[in-house]
Amino acid sequence: MRAIVPQLAMSGGTIIACACKEILMGKQSSIGPIDPQINGMSAVGIVSEFDRAKEEIKQDGSTINVWGAIISGYPPSLIETCEKAISWSKELAVQYLSGSMFRDDLMVDSENAKKKIRHIIQLLTDSNLTKSHARHISTPSCKSYGLKINEIEKDQDLQDIILSVHHASALTIMNTFAVKIIENQNGKAYISTYSN
Repeated sequence: MRAIVPQLAMSGGTIIACACKEILMGKQSSIGPIDPQINGMSAVGIVSEFDRAKEEIKQDGSTINVWGAIISGYPPSLIETCEKAISWSKELAVQYLSGSMFRDDLMVDSENAKKKIRHIIQLLTDSNLTKSHARHISTPSCKSYGLKINEIEKDQDLQDIILSVHHASALTIMNTFAVKIIENQNGKAYISTYSN
């Protein structure tokens, strides 16, 4: 199975792409970080902020009032929920990369493949590196991370087909009530719609 990313595959889309043997991307394609979000906030950022609060309070007790006001706004078990979400997203990415993209590599050179997977996970989940959940990670960056990328520009016929399907789908979704389109090579389609 191959993931085709003609434009964007962010967050969960990135995890899905990691579950494939390779990712087909173009010059304009991007994937995004897989750092989990809790109520629209970065789980990594929340945990990092909490750790910063503990450290600053330890260094200077007078900061407790400032940090107390911030932390008192946290709902119960927020930190634990964030830590579990971070752990789970990493586990899923490791499972998917190991089960597909790097499955053959693991059989040939297990230690090296595991090292590559850990490196990719670190880069995709490190909010200090990515800075934002909305960060676009380009095709060259994906290749430098070690992901198996096939550039669609290398096969002009394939690129034309991919972009034709992509543009037709985008236009359909923009100009109709369609929100999901699934179609196979036999012309069988499922289209989910919404109504106002």
